[in-house]
Amino acid sequence: MDEPQDGLSYGIGAVARRLGVPAPTLRTWNLRYGIGPSSRSPGGHRRYGALDLTRLEEMHRLIKAGAPPSEAAQAALRIRSIPADHQERDSPARPAGDQRERSAEQEAGRLARAAMALDSWSVAEAVESGLARFGVTETWDRLILPTFAVISRRQAATGVGVDVEHAFSERLLAAFTALIGRPARPINPRPVLLACAEDEQHSLPVFALAAALASEHSVEVRVLGARTPFSALGDAMRRLSPALVFVWSQLAETGNPEPLTRLPVLRPPSPVLTGGPGWRELPPGITHLTSMNEAIMRIVARLR
Repeated sequence: MDEPQDGLSYGIGAVARRLGVPAPTLRTWNLRYGIGPSSRSPGGHRRYGALDLTRLEEMHRLIKAGAPPSEAAQAALRIRSIPADHQERDSPARPAGDQRERSAEQEAGRLARAAMALDSWSVAEAVESGLARFGVTETWDRLILPTFAVISRRQAATGVGVDVEHAFSERLLAAFTALIGRPARPINPRPVLLACAEDEQHSLPVFALAAALASEHSVEVRVLGARTPFSALGDAMRRLSPALVFVWSQLAETGNPEPLTRLPVLRPPSPVLTGGPGWRELPPGITHLTSMNEAIMRIVARLR
């Protein structure tokens, strides 16, 4: 049985500053590994007690030492009481920006080497570690996109490497799909619907966005995935009456905006947003999002 948690308690922002990790990462640890706040304030807000904080500090220490997040979580959960010499401390400052940058660069290098070697298990471990430490958006920007750039340069220089791209993408898809669950308390009563444009095969950005929304922002999502016929997208809209619809186009061949004008007009409305470099000039009333971070911020803002 766990030791009762008396004394100070902390909100997620204070714990994030204390550990030097993003608040979305703490939410992911809670969802995936069961390490989260166990107390509640008089107003019903979840709070981290001293034992919760001790476990988080141990998990963070083990991850920094190289342990896979799942194993670090299991070890941390075995802590049942607060060490006698554990004293309350002022919240330390976040790690310096250059330290965080170096950490991301090291992770990106490790990920690229594993991908080029078709070492799927090391790829999975590096991606899981990145997601646990940095969250989905930062992992996408700092680890995954640089690795794809390495793969693309190799393909351009040698004419080979499609196998590397496919193996890498398969591991990423598995990691993102694992994060796309129904939040315990979704912020949106109507789901967000995400899909690729018709004939668009590049679906990873859609799954990455869905993973970030679901695991870090408590957004309920539905993902239709690659090569979604616009007729099928319209059917799904009528069936779900989503809060909004996001459609991705990577290539110019799939970015014809005309079919977007034929999507059903629903009541209440289901606004259509687009992402990706494939889209040409868009019809009035359709918002184009230029980055994952912008997509997350704009979607969450519309739902609140």
